[in-house]
Amino acid sequence: MRNILTIITLAFFISCAKEKETIDQNKRTKENENISKGKEEKMNISFLLDLSDRIDPKKYPNESMDFYKRDISYINSIASIFDNHIRSKKVRRVDDKIQLFFDPEPKNSKINEISNHLKYHLTKENLNKNLLNEFKNAYLVFPEEIYELAIKDGKYVGSDTWRFFKNKAQNYCIEDGHRNILVVLTDGYIYHKSTIIKEGSQTTYLTPKVVRSNKLTNSKWENLISDQEFGFIPINIDLSNLEILVLGINPDSNNPYEEDVIKRYWSDWFKKMNVKRFEIRSTDLPSNMEKVIKDFIFKS
Repeated sequence: MRNILTIITLAFFISCAKEKETIDQNKRTKENENISKGKEEKMNISFLLDLSDRIDPKKYPNESMDFYKRDISYINSIASIFDNHIRSKKVRRVDDKIQLFFDPEPKNSKINEISNHLKYHLTKENLNKNLLNEFKNAYLVFPEEIYELAIKDGKYVGSDTWRFFKNKAQNYCIEDGHRNILVVLTDGYIYHKSTIIKEGSQTTYLTPKVVRSNKLTNSKWENLISDQEFGFIPINIDLSNLEILVLGINPDSNNPYEEDVIKRYWSDWFKKMNVKRFEIRSTDLPSNMEKVIKDFIFKS
C-alpha cells in the first residue's frame, strides 16, 4: 500500500513539474515572439518633460535620489532600449524616431538648443556607426544638462500638459506606420498660468489644492469623482494610435488617497481621447522602474 501511495505521489509531482515547465516554455516563447516582432517595428518614441518646480532638489528633497535624477535615468533606460532596437534591425528596415518636448518651452534658449540635439530620425539612408554612437552619447549627456540648467535657472513656469495634448500630441507624437510611444515624466499635477480653465466640475489643471477643494481626501473619493464628474476637461482628439507611459507620479503625502485620485484623473482623460494603451506609474528608483519600462515597450 505504501509503495502505491509513493508511486502516486511521485507521479503527481512529476506531472506538476512538467506542467510548470510547459507554462514557462510558453511564456518564454511568447516573450521571444514579442521581441522578434519588436525588431521589425518602426518605433517613434517621444518624451514630454515637466520642468516645473517638482524637479527642484531644494524644494522637494529626497534622501534616496533626487526626482530630477530619476527622470534622467528613466530617459537613459528608454534611449538604451531604442539604441538596441536600432542595432538589432536590418539596415533596410530602419525608419525610427526619438524626440523630446516641453510645454511650455523653457525661456532659457540654451535648453531649447540642447533639446534639438535629442531629435533623431534614423533611416537606412543615414544610418552608420558614427551616427549611432552620436545618438548614444547625446542621450547620456544632454538630458542631465537640460535638468541642471532648468534647476540653475530657477524660473519654473509650470507644466501646460493639457495644452500639449490639445495642440501637439496628435501632430508631434504620431507617425503612420510606426509604433508610437509617448513617455510623460511628471509628478501628476498640471498647472500653467496661461491655461486655467474650469468648465463645471472639470478643469485643465490639477493641484493638491484642487484635490482638497473637491473633498477627494477620504475613502469616498471614487463615488465623488463619478457623481460630480470631476476630472480634466476632455479634448476631442483621437489618440488610438498612441501608447502612453506616465512615470514619476509623486502625490502629496498628506492625503492617503492622493495617488489614486491623480491616476484616476489621468486614466479617465486618456480613455476619453481613445489612447491605445497606457500605464501610470508612481515615482520609484530607476533600478525598480527598469522592468516596468521594458515590459511596457516589449509587451505591445
